[in-house]
Amino acid sequence: MKRRQWRAAAPVAAALAILGPLGWWWQGSLTPDTYSVMDMGHPDYGGGDRTGHAAMHHGGATVTALTGPRDRPADVSVTLVARAEQIHLPDGRSLAGYTLNHASPGPEIRARQGQLVEVRLVNESVPDGVTLHWHGYDVPNAEDGVAGVTQDAVAPGADHVYRFVAADAGTYWYHSHQVSHEQVRLGLFGALVVGPPSGPPAAVDHLALVHTYAGRRTIAGRSGETRVVAASGSTVRVRLVNTDQGTVRAWLSNAAYRVVAVDGRDTTAPPPVTGAALVLPAGGRADVEFAVPDTGGAVRVDVGAGTALVVGPEGAAASATVEPKASVDPLSYGAPAPIGFDPGAATRRFEYRIGRRPGFLDGRPGLWWTINGRMYPDVPMYMVSGGDVVRMTIANSSGETHPMHLHGHHAVVLSRNGVAATGSPWWTDSLEVADGETYEIAFLADNPGVWVDHCHNLPHAAEGLLAHLAYTGVTTPFRIGGDGHNHPE
Repeated sequence: MKRRQWRAAAPVAAALAILGPLGWWWQGSLTPDTYSVMDMGHPDYGGGDRTGHAAMHHGGATVTALTGPRDRPADVSVTLVARAEQIHLPDGRSLAGYTLNHASPGPEIRARQGQLVEVRLVNESVPDGVTLHWHGYDVPNAEDGVAGVTQDAVAPGADHVYRFVAADAGTYWYHSHQVSHEQVRLGLFGALVVGPPSGPPAAVDHLALVHTYAGRRTIAGRSGETRVVAASGSTVRVRLVNTDQGTVRAWLSNAAYRVVAVDGRDTTAPPPVTGAALVLPAGGRADVEFAVPDTGGAVRVDVGAGTALVVGPEGAAASATVEPKASVDPLSYGAPAPIGFDPGAATRRFEYRIGRRPGFLDGRPGLWWTINGRMYPDVPMYMVSGGDVVRMTIANSSGETHPMHLHGHHAVVLSRNGVAATGSPWWTDSLEVADGETYEIAFLADNPGVWVDHCHNLPHAAEGLLAHLAYTGVTTPFRIGGDGHNHPE
């Protein structure tokens, strides 16, 4: 009798042994309807000073005080109105999405170094709310445009004003950071280009925003060939911006080119490139310069999927060429130059190890991304203090590539897979870390705030591949979810 009872109880016990831990993991994965990012995960001080730990949770400075200038008139003033409506693309297609001033991409914002930029964002009809994040631009924290971290999402019928000094020249872009994996894909983005205070520009300076609408790759919304008129012998600068979720490869036909800037930072002594493509991570930018042939021909700038710029005199032709297998390696491209700080004197050292494992994310079973072996929200809060020299190792063993994007800072690449950088300083804010790769980067903690550090394949961020960098003594009053309906990823 007892044996029969034991046999009957054994399956129940086995089920409890399995379901018990699963239930515990499921319960532990649930996030509340509203929470502060300051309460997520665990602080990682990277071996540095822990002063400010109490202020991290109990007061201290808030991100709302870290604004751009409020006491001087703007030099560049723009109003952007966000709408949910049909996007009418230059190639004749229409699709449902989101627009800024009735267009996607939104208006190009141009400024010069030192000018004060003011952008008023009006949400006319985007139901989930909207923000503007200045991708790659190291704005003050309150201007960073991340819903639930630096502001509340702008609800329909409301507006929000961003103000910042255009301190750095280069090619950047802006996009919504509210439900970003959907809103960016469906049209809420545009370009920010900052020129030097003075000096002659290239004879032709052309912006090329690469974006895929409904499965078709475009440049500024146009698939196929886009003609750019430029005189024979003239110098052309093309500013390539990858606004997609995945990598874009670009290559030129009928001319050598120089990569004169990466992620908004000029390269040092860039040599001419032939027979190699340029790799643009999601969110990344690169400026290329070339000369239009004196022979009357044109230069073709391909971005894949049959989409290209054809640059030259009216009617000039440039035949398409096969995509090169080789690619420009920023680790060794150009000449070394000072970077302004000593990475060898690092005061914080962090690890950002990307993996993947089965588990629960907010109660949903699946195969999810991990950071240092843990799943969101149990991920690091990387803690720094102003003036710290920070070194971070980013290692990827997840089975997929990840374009990593740290807000508010540019980092310099020190090494890849143990091989030291030897070329022009590779400053980046959008770093493609392929499966099996390990990068070591360094940056100076010189922009106080609470900053997102995430994968810019935005669905990956929505699936938990994000952490934050916070300065000791700085906190945020904003919350994920809640009355602000904030859902940044």
